Amino acid sequence: MIKLRKPIKRKDNFFVYIIQCKDGTYYTGYTNNLHRRLEQHNSGKGGAKYTKWKGFEKLVYKKKHKYFKNALNEERKIKQLRRKQKIDLIKVFARTKRKYQSPENGK
Repeated sequence: MIKLRKPIKRKDNFFVYIIQCKDGTYYTGYTNNLHRRLEQHNSGKGGAKYTKWKGFEKLVYKKKHKYFKNALNEERKIKQLRRKQKIDLIKVFARTKRKYQSPENGK
C-alpha cells in the first residue's frame, strides 16, 4: 500500500521573509505560517540549519502572497540578489512600514 503525502496548499496566505542573523547575514525563506516559522528559527528547533548556527536576531522583511507559486518565485528572486540589493529592499520595506504606521498606536 502506497502512502500519499498530504497535498500542498496552493492558495492560502504565504509569506516571503528575510531574517537578519546575529552575525549580520540574511536568511530568506517562505512559509504559510510566519509566526510558527519565526519561533522555529528563534528556538533552533525545526528552523533552517543556517539560522541555527548563525543565530536569529530579527525579522527585517515580510511580504504576503495569496498563491504558493508567487511566494516561491519571490523567494528565489531575493536569494539571487547581492547583499547590497537585499539591504536596499529591506530599507524600502522599513520606510513603507513606517509610512503606514499610525502615530497614536504604532500600528
